[in-house]
Amino acid sequence: MDVAELGAWLRLSLTPGIGNAGARQLLAAFGSAQAIFEQDASTLRQLGSDRLTDALLSEPVTLAGQLQTTLDWLQGADNRRVMTLGDAGYPSPLLDIEDPPSMLYMLGAPDPWAPDATNKIATCLAIVGSRNPTPQGESNARQFARVFGEAGLCVVSGLALGVDGAAHDGALLGGGTTLAVVGTGLDRVYPKQHLALAHRIAQQGLIISEFPLGTPPLTANFPKRNRLISGLSQGTLVVEAALKSGSLITARLAAEQGKDVFAIPGSIHSPQSRGCHALIKQGAKLVESAQDVLEELNLPGFSAALTASAEADDQPADKPLFAAMGFEPVSLDALQARTGLATAELQARLLALEMAGEVSRLQGGLFQRMARG
Repeated sequence: MDVAELGAWLRLSLTPGIGNAGARQLLAAFGSAQAIFEQDASTLRQLGSDRLTDALLSEPVTLAGQLQTTLDWLQGADNRRVMTLGDAGYPSPLLDIEDPPSMLYMLGAPDPWAPDATNKIATCLAIVGSRNPTPQGESNARQFARVFGEAGLCVVSGLALGVDGAAHDGALLGGGTTLAVVGTGLDRVYPKQHLALAHRIAQQGLIISEFPLGTPPLTANFPKRNRLISGLSQGTLVVEAALKSGSLITARLAAEQGKDVFAIPGSIHSPQSRGCHALIKQGAKLVESAQDVLEELNLPGFSAALTASAEADDQPADKPLFAAMGFEPVSLDALQARTGLATAELQARLLALEMAGEVSRLQGGLFQRMARG
């Protein structure tokens, strides 16, 4: 894309009142972004109001600065690129959603929707959930994503704190790829706590945004980007979500797009599980393991060794104590009554399990068994 063409696309995206739908209408009428701005007022008025015509004829005051910023960013590294609706390589899954972005900014490895050397296109699966998950929820996100990465799926999420970050991390730990759809410009990382994770994703996966460089983390941008998370994915897995969680927006969009929706059930007492339970009542597929999702997607994807490893991981390190704990949060006193163990021995065994990642210490002096994904 040359400078003039990039400038025309930026001008189209920055012109107030146009939006993605208006941009598509103009592109259909005139064939290219550059051609739009070659039209006179009378021609443009045939497609829109006087106000929109005036907006198209007036160059945005921020255009020159935005163009230079974008050119500088593109020249800063080989793995940076801008893609528009006019590009042959535009992500084909997004062409099927209701509001495909006119421009996409990308940072990272080759696009997962592009065929590889064997002409195979990667299957993408979204994993979303609470920004404040329980320890079990965060563990589930990481473990499920790791298995999906090992099975060759591309894990899609939003780089947010909590479940999103754990999902990206798990996919990378599994040797797979991951795609982060963010709500800011790609010249900044939000939240800052995920700076190192973002660098890892840029090296092994892909970060994508529809927002111009310099866009701050505005609240309205995050629900908006959810349609891209679901749109790029064959299915969406909700790990943990409260009833008013943004993850339920992603799940709703996935269902509207005709995609599979999966949900992990949790404790009936946990507010972070109520959103998942509501989804299951509405028809989402209840999943208890990563293999449930792979089988539903028609991707068995497990080697015999992977299956054996997963089965081995399911064996608790301290079976009697695990049996006494169950899967609900439990106090030290209750565990002592159930097991008959002396306080010092019980605390030592709990500490060993906690260090091994088998048990989580919760607020209020409670302990909870960490189930395997």
